[in-house]
Amino acid sequence: MADPSQYRFTESHEWFHAEGETVTLGITSFAADELTDITYVEMKPVGTTIDAGDSVGEVESVKTTSEIFSAIGGEITEVNQKVVEDPSLINSDALGDGWLVKLKTADASPLEVLMDRSTYDEKHPVG
Repeated sequence: MADPSQYRFTESHEWFHAEGETVTLGITSFAADELTDITYVEMKPVGTTIDAGDSVGEVESVKTTSEIFSAIGGEITEVNQKVVEDPSLINSDALGDGWLVKLKTADASPLEVLMDRSTYDEKHPVG
């Protein structure tokens, strides 16, 4: 994946990385640590169109089930089948191999108002 300093973060612990019209979305290491062992991942199918604020799916852990929301609208173009088959990837590599979905968007500008990496880390230290 890309340099995490290029990611943007929400208060609800989703991360976004834009490359042209493609935006990769996942949850943060902080969220993964809070959830503890993630046991199940279910994302909406490829081809689903979402609006900003919509859920793209959910992750389940030994503690709870959490919906995952998108800060931008677009079409789901890819679901990370590796995390569907092995949800523990989110716990071990949330900002890398643990990504959840890729979206195609015509407008990634809403991401510009989200927190950058240093601001997010300041508010939500991992460890």
